Amino acid sequence: MSIALVILAAGKGTRMNSDLPKVLHPIANTPMLVHAMQAGSALSPARTVVVAGHGFDAVRTAANDFDEDVIVVEQKEQNGTAHAVDVCREALKGFDGDVIVLFGDTPFVTAETLTKMVAAKAENAVVVLGFETAEPGKYGRLIMSGNQLDRIVEFADASDEERAVTFCNSGVMLAHRDTLFSLIEEITPQNSQGEYYLTDVVELARQRGLGVTAVACDEGETLGVNSRLHLAEAEAVFQTNARKDLMELGVTLQQPETVMLSFDTVIGRDTIVEPNVYFGPGVTVESGTRIRAFSHLEGCHVSRGSLVGPYARLRPGAELSENVHVGNFVEIKNAEVGEGTKVNHLSYIGDATLGAGTNIGAGTITCNYDGVMKHHTTVGDNAFIGSNTMLVAPVTIGNEAMTGSGSVITKDVPEAALAIARAEQQTKPGVARKLFDILKKKKQKRASESK
Repeated sequence: MSIALVILAAGKGTRMNSDLPKVLHPIANTPMLVHAMQAGSALSPARTVVVAGHGFDAVRTAANDFDEDVIVVEQKEQNGTAHAVDVCREALKGFDGDVIVLFGDTPFVTAETLTKMVAAKAENAVVVLGFETAEPGKYGRLIMSGNQLDRIVEFADASDEERAVTFCNSGVMLAHRDTLFSLIEEITPQNSQGEYYLTDVVELARQRGLGVTAVACDEGETLGVNSRLHLAEAEAVFQTNARKDLMELGVTLQQPETVMLSFDTVIGRDTIVEPNVYFGPGVTVESGTRIRAFSHLEGCHVSRGSLVGPYARLRPGAELSENVHVGNFVEIKNAEVGEGTKVNHLSYIGDATLGAGTNIGAGTITCNYDGVMKHHTTVGDNAFIGSNTMLVAPVTIGNEAMTGSGSVITKDVPEAALAIARAEQQTKPGVARKLFDILKKKKQKRASESK
């Protein structure tokens, strides 16, 4: 049976107190909407429909950035969850299969749970996702009769006996397209909010004699984000789970709670990550590397056997080959660093290509920007760049070439050549003492005048 995803993402999220649509607030550096889309994509859906409202254009852009085939429809008036699903009719026209309704602000429902729902659908017309909790609060209660779901009772309408039930509604639902839209047609806004509730589908299905059941998942999967506090809680959940997954795959996190990961971080086994390391989006670290403390990585690739940090920054486009050393207070951006090359101290390498086996001395800077355009620096294999060298791009340093410390290199350096570009030193005997005497007298005069 084909699967379609409907992801409800139209809410403004008033409690977020933000101009940004709620579902675009990031968890692990990606919109929470994308987390929901990622889970659903594991089912290889034939169609994915995102229902947007507040900030429609921004939500559509984010959804299509993740999957250009996603259909984004607009719910111009927010009249409840059933109404939100109903606006997908045209987008799902001609589709003959099951529809899973997810929520863009409930980012942690897993692919495994969705697969369980699909399996339960084989013997039921409607499947609802529920969870057990010790503190059910104001969640809707799932009232079961054996393995059949009789009804969903909202907290405000529940009796004391029903409020004692701890099996609660997540809102996620699965039904065949035709069944779902047929039942939605019968829903009326008979509630205090005057809205069309998707939960009414359950009772209407039972009245038709259709099979309705509920599948249970871990409570953590149903965490909804409605405030900045919830967002922080969701971030903590993601980070805890992601760190655990990495360690189970053979990555050493010396102080796990201090390492921050992104949605797409990839780290190979036998890598050691020291405390207080931040992985931004788009980072891949191969096996057997070491990322030392207080380093910041984003949009980069680190190959086997490399050593990064401490206090290093790898920016987008940084590509480190195997056994590269990047040391303290080094920044690399949009640059390829060849195998075995060392950039160990206090240097900036931007818009550059460094060959294999090259040594970059402390304080080296690729001067890549002229105020209007960026320019490229190329350094060959087995070159030696002396400390405090300014490489003024565009410039090329040949294989086995060398620059003298303190040089400002503005012209290409041929293979095996030594380039020295600095003013000739002049030494004037006794002048330092005379200068100090003059300066001390000026200081004493200023001090006396200020009294």
